This record gives sequence, structure tokens and C-alpha cells, in this order.
Amino acid sequence: MSGTFVLLEIAGDVALLLWGTHMVTTGVLRGYGTDLRRWLGKHLNHRLSAFTFGLIVTALLQSSTATSLMATSFAASGFLGLTPGLVVMLGANVGTTLVAQALSFDVAAFAPILILIGFAIHRRSDDVRWKNVGRVGIGLGLMLLALSLLVHAMAPVENAASLRAVLHSLTGEPILAVAIAALLTWACHSSVAIVLLIAALATGGVVDAQGALALVLGANLGGTIPPLVEAGSPVAKRLPLGNLLVRVFGCLVCLPLLHPIADALTALSADPARVAVNFHTAFNLGLALLFIVPVEALSKLVVRLLPEPPRPTDLGVPLYLDEAALGSANVALANATRETMRMVDLAEDMLRGLIDAFQKDDPVRAAQIGRMDSAIDRLGSAIREYLADLGGEAMNEDDGARSQEILAFVLNIEHIGDITANNLIEFAAKQRQRGRAFTDEEMRDIRMMHGQVLESLRLGVAVFLNGDVRAAQELVASKDKLLHLETAAADRYVRSARERRGPGFEGGDVYLRILRDLKRVHSHLTALAYPILEHAGLLQNRLVTDAIGRPAENGGNGRHHPTHEVHGTEQAAAVERGEPSEPPW
Repeated sequence: MSGTFVLLEIAGDVALLLWGTHMVTTGVLRGYGTDLRRWLGKHLNHRLSAFTFGLIVTALLQSSTATSLMATSFAASGFLGLTPGLVVMLGANVGTTLVAQALSFDVAAFAPILILIGFAIHRRSDDVRWKNVGRVGIGLGLMLLALSLLVHAMAPVENAASLRAVLHSLTGEPILAVAIAALLTWACHSSVAIVLLIAALATGGVVDAQGALALVLGANLGGTIPPLVEAGSPVAKRLPLGNLLVRVFGCLVCLPLLHPIADALTALSADPARVAVNFHTAFNLGLALLFIVPVEALSKLVVRLLPEPPRPTDLGVPLYLDEAALGSANVALANATRETMRMVDLAEDMLRGLIDAFQKDDPVRAAQIGRMDSAIDRLGSAIREYLADLGGEAMNEDDGARSQEILAFVLNIEHIGDITANNLIEFAAKQRQRGRAFTDEEMRDIRMMHGQVLESLRLGVAVFLNGDVRAAQELVASKDKLLHLETAAADRYVRSARERRGPGFEGGDVYLRILRDLKRVHSHLTALAYPILEHAGLLQNRLVTDAIGRPAENGGNGRHHPTHEVHGTEQAAAVERGEPSEPPW
């Protein structure tokens, strides 16, 4: 067999190993990524729970790199503090050694069984989570199969004198060995795969014990590079940098002691593969024990090395849409949610500035509100592009639904910004141009409706972030308050118009238009509640049909016909906003 064919066979086996690891990682994240994120936010306040989380998640994902990417994105988004994040990484580093320990035994016989069971579960089940359990089983089977093929492919390498000479030379060049293994791990994005490859090389006698240990150090070092390179902002780089510093410290301590360490581990087990894997475990366990107590000091050092960058003066520049998180749907969705909340903050600032605009001529404030609307539009566009890039196999059914919720919320906030900047501010300017200030009674009505809109914005955020059913019920119920306010204002305007009809009476139409547009803003917030209530089975037909047939006390005829019921939230929300709608009959 030619050397070229052998190298191609080894490369194919490594690719199969990496693909199996990828299937396990994506299967766990698709099926249980949301649960992992919720657990992450609730139970990582203590070192022990954070360490255990990192260990268990890495054992499930079969990759400390995947755990690091997940934790890095959560830390950058503010869902995970830097100190508990570093403890998570200490646990992840130990967890990856347990995976290597388990896979280093001769378990190739289980490969076809796992593949068969995983295939059967994936094909027979209609439940998304069980389908992903099947995917995990197939991935584990492929990993075991790839390891068996690797050991078989290494046999001819033992007789390749030139390759053996090159690899044996690594014994005298440990720094070169560390660099080569680090580059391979960076390229493969899997320290588990490289450590198992090193174990296979050691079993075949291609490298001796000391060379294997140097390669293992390089694999540990290379596993920290992908999250560091792929992190976008300095804040996002803090967690992977801290993990890199821990591994660098370990390498600097162990490099001068490779020979005595190799002798000690060989005395425990003569199997070269076990020596490499045992060193991998001892290295990471020792670092975890050494750094878990002074981890706060390490986090302070990392913050000094990577200080908080100055906030961009342009409010429309995204801060949290980390491209590196697109491989993990629940992490990317958390980033998109965080960026969406920046849009909410801008919209709230715009709404709060309305009262000043109605009471006094402030062109600076009006221009500021216009710039905020432009920033909202650009943030919304960036979020839509980010969610579009997220599509594909990284998304499960729940992730897809959450993506649609974010898109709907973004669109509603954009509409609120447009109404505020293009309508409400223009009406205030028109009122001033006419030389007529709002009366005390008119300002009272505007303030009442304005306050209700701000309160509904708070409820809308609770619905968006938590799916809060009670907040959704309050949000839908609040539309009656605005309806009564608008109706009473219209009645007063009609009476006043009759009493004061003549050339001196004008301007009340602006006041009514302001109330109407505040109600339109409220309708965009109310639209968020309908899907939550519909899912909970609490969406009453009255809440929908009232949008078409108003009771008599609200100025309608009070008649109700079954054919007038609207089945669907989109039409109800459109009617409530005063938009044209197809009649249900």
C-alpha cells in the first residue's frame, strides 16, 4: 500500500471522527440547547455548580471547544459572568478528558449497535427531541468506528521509516511538538479527536511516551484557540483568553518535566495510549484544582488585559450580534434578543421625549428622536440579517419559533419608532405652527394615554422575554382603557366643535390624531400578546370581535353575529390598529 493512500485513509478516518463529534454536538444543542441555556442562567452562581455544568455539558457535547464557544457567547451577551464562565471552562477541560478516557478503550464493537439504534430512533420518531437523541447515537457510533479505523490505518505507518524518523524527532523538540499539535487541534476544532489520534500514534509506536505527552500539551493549547479567534469583541475574547492563560501556564510548568512525568505514568501503565490519555486527564484536573480558588483574581487580570471598549457613538451599530455564535442556535438567539432590547430602549426614549415635544418647541429634541428612529431601523435590519444567517441545520423547531417571535417583535418596534418620529413629532410641530397650544384637558388626555403606552411597553417586554401569560392578559385588557380614552376625547371634541364652530376654532384635529397614533403604538404592543394567549388557550373571541363590533356603550351598535368572529391573531391586530381588513364573512 502506497504512503499516499495510507495518508488519505488516515485523513478520511479523522474526518469521520470529526463528523461524528459534530453530530453529537448538534444533536444535543438542537434537542436540549434551550434547556441548557435556562439551566445556565439559574444554577451557575457557585463554583461547584459551574464546574459540574462545564464537565457534564462537555461530556454530552463530546467537545470542550463547543462548550467554550457556547460559554463565550453567553459571557459576551451578559448571560454569564466572567468568573463563573472561567469555572465552567475548568470543568469543560476536565470533561473532555473523561470523553477521551472512555473512547480510548476498545469499544469499537459498540459502533454498529449505536449506529443502528440511533438510526432507528431518528427514522421512527416524530418527536424532535427523540430525533436528536437518535442523531447523538449515530454520532457516537461513527466516532467509535473512526477510532477503530484509525488504529487499523496506523499499522502500515509503523513500517514507514521516514515518517517514524520525523515523529521520533519530536522527542527532542517538545516545543515543536506542542506547536504542531496546537495547529492540528485548531484546524480540527476538537481536542478529543487529536488526543485520540495521539493515543493511536503512541499505540503504533510511531511516537514515544515523551513525544506523546508534548503532543497532548499542544492539543490542550490548540483547543483554546478557536473560541479566541472567532470571538468578535474584546469582551467576548475575555473568557477564551482566560482559558488560554490557564493552559499556557500548565504547558510552561510541564514542558521541563516531560521526562519524569512520562516515567511516572509509564510505571502506572505500560500501554502507550493509556499514558497519553492519563496525562491529558491529570493535566486538566491539576489545573482545575489549582485555579478554581483564585479564579476571581484571574478574571480581574483578564479584564485588565481586555478592558471594556468605548461604546460606539452611533446607536445603530450592533453590539451583541456575534458571528461566532451562529453555529449554536440558542446562543445566537440570545444575542439577537439582547440586541432587540437595545431597540426597545431607544423606542422608550423616543416615547418619553414626546411630552416635552408636545409642550414646548424643542427642535433639538425632535432631531434627536429622528436619529433614534434611524438607529432602530438599522438595528432591526442587522438583526434580520443575523437571523437569516442562523438558518439551516443549527435550528430546531423551538429555535425556529423563537426566531419568528424575535422578527415579529423587531418589526413592531420599528413601526413604533416610525409612528413616533414621522407622525407624532410632526403633529407637535404642526400644532406649534398654528400658534395653538394644547389645552390642559387635552394634555391630561395625552398624558394618560402616553402613560398607558409606556406601561404596555413594559408588559410587552415581559411577554417577549418570558412568554408571561399574565402580562399578556394585562396587555390585551389595557386596550379597553385606551378605547375609552379615545372615545371620551372624541365626544368632547365634537361638543366643543359645536359650541365654538367658526373661523377661530381649529387645531383639535391634531389632538385627536395624536391620540389615534398613540393607540396605534399600543396596538403594535398588543399584537405581541395574542400568540401567547392563543397558545395558552386563553384568547377569548370577545377580545377579537370587539375590534369589529363595539358594544353599545363604546359607540357601536352592540350587535354580535357569529359570522363576525375573527379566527386568527393577525387580522385582529390589524383591525385594532385601524388598518383595512378582509371581512370574515
